[in-house]
Amino acid sequence: MEYEDFKEILKENNLTIKEFANLANISYRTCNGWGKPNVKVPNWVSAFIDLYLKSEKLQKEVDRHIAFKQEFYEMMNGQTITVK
Repeated sequence: MEYEDFKEILKENNLTIKEFANLANISYRTCNGWGKPNVKVPNWVSAFIDLYLKSEKLQKEVDRHIAFKQEFYEMMNGQTITVK
């Protein structure tokens, strides 16, 4: 992956380089270094971004199901509960 592609993928997914660096537990300076001549974006970065985006999507689904379950229980029982 080229550095420009890396930046574009982040932009498309509303992530900054700083946020990516925090997620990946690497320094911001390291990420910016990938833009220098003869310094490539490591191979693991595209897989990391892909897995991060999938986990975000999955978390939204989990949250949606939990909210549905809670609404269902409240409707059936006429009471408010906390669903884990």
